[in-house]
Amino acid sequence: MDFKRAAVVGSGQMGGGIAHVLAASGMSVVLIDVKKEFLDRALAAIRGNMERQADKGVLARSDMEAALKRIRTSLKPEDAGEAQVAIEAVTEDLDLKKGIFSRLDAACPPEAMLATNTSSLSVTAMAAATKRPSRVVGMHFMNPVPVMKLVEIVPGLETSEETLQAAKALAVKLGKEPVVSKDFPGFISNRVLMPMINEACYALMEGVAAKEDIDKVMRLGMNHPMGPLALADFIGIDTCLYIMETLHRGFGDSKYRPCPLLRKMAEAGRLGRKAGRGFYEYPDR
Repeated sequence: MDFKRAAVVGSGQMGGGIAHVLAASGMSVVLIDVKKEFLDRALAAIRGNMERQADKGVLARSDMEAALKRIRTSLKPEDAGEAQVAIEAVTEDLDLKKGIFSRLDAACPPEAMLATNTSSLSVTAMAAATKRPSRVVGMHFMNPVPVMKLVEIVPGLETSEETLQAAKALAVKLGKEPVVSKDFPGFISNRVLMPMINEACYALMEGVAAKEDIDKVMRLGMNHPMGPLALADFIGIDTCLYIMETLHRGFGDSKYRPCPLLRKMAEAGRLGRKAGRGFYEYPDR
């Protein structure tokens, strides 16, 4: 399918980034959220990110203005009715996501593809909330979406081969590199990444080393661009905790038990960059 019309439900950092790359690829996009202030904030962020791309010569200013004109906003999922693909990018809450999929299923044309940007939850469970499970697929974009090249494509139990190939083709159209993962908790990325972050938290909690040294080992010794504790701050401590809980619950294996320090950090409101403090302090967030 040659996708030309898209809808994105959820205008946070991920949803806004997905709308950005869809519009930049030439597609018309309706960006949907529950409050106008969320949508206004998202549009301002998209413009700011596109202007940075224009300043770097990645995006021509004329193309930037054309892309921005291709984005409209709405407060109702039902306004996704003309979309050929609708991508859900809301909070990692399975019941919330299933409710959105049910509404999108009722609003979108029967041939439309429905995708979720979930980072760890069951694509199969979301597909079961629709009457078109063969047309539902996971498309897990990486943050920040306009920069990161990877998209995890996750077929659910009943996702058709046609839908899988269409999702891969869409990722390529957006300038991304698709990889396919089976529908297991955390897929590939977070099944590998989050236990590393969790183990770094254990190392800090147990006094193995200072946070700066734990991060330095991974940056200078393993050539990671960012240490695991700094990365946890970037992702969000609450998000890391939630994904570890999903892995622990999904696999029932003690190796995925969230570090108590990670839980304490979340309880204290030390959520990372977005809160101005996490493992590190961010006074100018």
